Amino acid sequence: MNRRVDLRSDTVTQLTPAMREAMVSAVVGDDGYGEDPTVNALEERYASMVGKDAAVFVPSGVMANQIAVRVLTQPGDLVIAGRGQHVVSFEMGAAARNSSVQIVGIDDHLGTLALADVLEIIESEQDHQPHVSMVAIENTHMPSGGTVWDVADIEALCRAVGSRPVHLDGARLFNAVVASGTSAAQFAAPAATVMTCLTKGLCAPVGSLLAGSVDLMVRARIERKRLGGAMRQAGVVAAAGLVALDTMVERLAEDHARARALAEFFATAFPESKYDPARCRTNIVAFDHPQARQIVAELGALGVEGGTIAPQRVRFVTHAGVNDDDVNYVGEVLHNFTPSTS
Repeated sequence: MNRRVDLRSDTVTQLTPAMREAMVSAVVGDDGYGEDPTVNALEERYASMVGKDAAVFVPSGVMANQIAVRVLTQPGDLVIAGRGQHVVSFEMGAAARNSSVQIVGIDDHLGTLALADVLEIIESEQDHQPHVSMVAIENTHMPSGGTVWDVADIEALCRAVGSRPVHLDGARLFNAVVASGTSAAQFAAPAATVMTCLTKGLCAPVGSLLAGSVDLMVRARIERKRLGGAMRQAGVVAAAGLVALDTMVERLAEDHARARALAEFFATAFPESKYDPARCRTNIVAFDHPQARQIVAELGALGVEGGTIAPQRVRFVTHAGVNDDDVNYVGEVLHNFTPSTS
């Protein structure tokens, strides 16, 4: 099979020619000393976009999340998060390893957190339970299928938890922006910290950004160094990040449209999954199926590559490397596809 449509993740995106040109001509300096003008410009651009006072450029989204945990908690504290969120399930237990905190994972299968569940854990402090120092949310919420949080729901959560800070894992925040028409600053306003990946749908080769108050970002720079994330002439990669923020956000709508078409194909091919394609608002098709790993393997053999994010949950992700012909090909494959019974 020569045809290959890679829907494993939007992390497989390739940088654009404009990014390559920007990287070659980037003006650089020593970011460890705060002297890289391109890094500084990227941090200022992102901070402005999300409505925060300052930002820090880091190598990865995992590091951004882990720095947020370190600056918003103390060892022994509890962090409330959805049990499917990246910081809980896809960072190799880093919060416990790096920050000596405990994460209480609550139900998030629909993509959001129920206020009653959050408040029950907080109220348990009166019964000799550990202190809850932080709540983490994810927008878009990947495992539920790229679900978009509504700003009103984020604001209600932040009001309910009072002085406890909320961290917004916005790895795909701009997918939420494009899908909803809500600005990044509106989404981020209620949160103490927010992070976004420049890779994934934005196609930059390296890097994420964490933003918040000036005081928090001063501390974030210390934690970045402790985690080995301080970089030197990083303007070479920051230049690609600037191009990503300037040119790659609006085109995410194309990914969303293609994912919705794929969602219709998958819902038709696997009616037993009871997958509602209307839930696909961004670039992720995710649904449960008892033969999840088998489906992924057999479709992969036919040139349609996806992945599993749980033993019975499949995921297919659109990105800049997927075009309309690819989507049509997937539809053709699924039209005649039935999982083997042997």
